[in-house]
Amino acid sequence: MAKNIMIVGVGGQGTLLASKILGKAAMDSGMDVKVSEVHGMSQRGGSVVTYVRVGDEVYSPVIGKGDADVILSFEVLEAARWLPNLKIGGTIVTSTQQINPMPVITGAAEYPPHLIDDIRALGVDIRAFDAMKIAEEAGSVRASNVALIGLAADVLGFELPVLRDAVAACVPQKALEINLKAFDLAVKLAAE
Repeated sequence: MAKNIMIVGVGGQGTLLASKILGKAAMDSGMDVKVSEVHGMSQRGGSVVTYVRVGDEVYSPVIGKGDADVILSFEVLEAARWLPNLKIGGTIVTSTQQINPMPVITGAAEYPPHLIDDIRALGVDIRAFDAMKIAEEAGSVRASNVALIGLAADVLGFELPVLRDAVAACVPQKALEINLKAFDLAVKLAAE
């Protein structure tokens, strides 16, 4: 069975590390995995998307419109931007963080209010959490990407110990303790 996961956010939020963790978890689970390059403005502040496809045999890393089982979103507006790629019955797990895009910064537009409620009103399974708060509780807001993975653990398709081991294998040693704590706190919160 294949699983299509999109990781969406803004440059500098740790989307690349998140895709590396999921790729490692897939390989350690004996699955074929394809991870795309980052599409978009990967420098800090630009919109980014990474595709992670896992299954018995995966031929392409690209996920088309209506094909994503899970959208892991690091920022609310990015969840809305990539909503057309979610398949019917799919799940969005998003951080409640809001980062103003350039049109909002310059005053040419306003950040859309109530995006999470608007998406939910469409009948979409969207789970919103303050991943930055969880990461801060663990010791560093920089662990919010790993916290988001923990929040989505039940829908990503990996056994929890395999996913946690992938975090341990991919996170730099100096930040490992904080990231594992963020992961564990997030898994516990999502299960409540």
